[in-house]
Amino acid sequence: MLRPLLSSIAMIFLTASTLPAEDWARKLLPTTEHNFGSVAQGAKAEYAFVVTNNLQSDVHIASVRSSCGCTSPSIENDKRTLKTYEKGAIIAHLNSQTHVGQRSATLTVTFDRPYYAEVQLQIRALVHTNILMDPASLQFGTVEQGKTSEARVRLYRADFPSWQIEGVHISDPNLQGEVIPLARQGGQVWYDLKVRLAPTAHAGYISDHAILTTNDPGMAQIPVQVEGQIRPNVVVSPADLFLGVVHAGQKVTKPLVVRADKPFRIKSITGDNASFEIPNPPSEPKSVHVVPVTFIAGAEIGKVVKTIHIETDIGGTQATSYAVVNEEK
Repeated sequence: MLRPLLSSIAMIFLTASTLPAEDWARKLLPTTEHNFGSVAQGAKAEYAFVVTNNLQSDVHIASVRSSCGCTSPSIENDKRTLKTYEKGAIIAHLNSQTHVGQRSATLTVTFDRPYYAEVQLQIRALVHTNILMDPASLQFGTVEQGKTSEARVRLYRADFPSWQIEGVHISDPNLQGEVIPLARQGGQVWYDLKVRLAPTAHAGYISDHAILTTNDPGMAQIPVQVEGQIRPNVVVSPADLFLGVVHAGQKVTKPLVVRADKPFRIKSITGDNASFEIPNPPSEPKSVHVVPVTFIAGAEIGKVVKTIHIETDIGGTQATSYAVVNEEK
């Protein structure tokens, strides 16, 4: 009798200790489901499940796997270790070239630090064979910050003579889409989607979807992936400067590196939190400036954040500095 009783107690203990571990990992991902909706065969379709480390210890992503060959998962930039408040992402790539029809997949993300846990992500899509898109996504390539650019994709359909693309919506205000009807011949229909990038777009990676609306009830919306890279005039690294987990009264200093392709002057460096100290910028032009940022921990407990605005004579940029303050030892 004693051995079965001990086994039951052990099983209860293991179950109770596993549930909280799964719960902490689930809270790292605000979204665990995504439906691509209707996708043209061969079209590029990717979705990023954001992972935010809201713990005061490192999080490590050990692996990610898919239950179906229709979706290939990966860890964004192979960034497996996330420090406190750092973000990463699990990328779900829909293999629309080889898998058509109604598709679903479960992605299992395994964490092994600070504790072992698994989180499951759900993917759904309907891949249509009667619409072709060329190229597979709308690509701007690399664009210099402050410049305009245009890119196009072509859509073709042969089984719906009265098919119409009635409009396009893009959430990013710096991207403006236009649907251009090209030709109708017999049952065949051709359209172009043109997207214009505004000069006001911020530096960084462009990743959005142009949502096409159509008169086909079975395919009312078609997402077109929009991608590009806006190259900044001035680069600051790290863009998120983590000063560490400190105790009240402690002082820590770390460098920000500001660089460009040619010598420049820093006109001003401003921030919005008195706990951070930044010296006046040097007056001489350089291609690389190293700016020390000092944080003095006060009585405020928790995450303390400062946005640093850097203005130069060839453009501006900004970085986020933050620290986590614990109670005094």
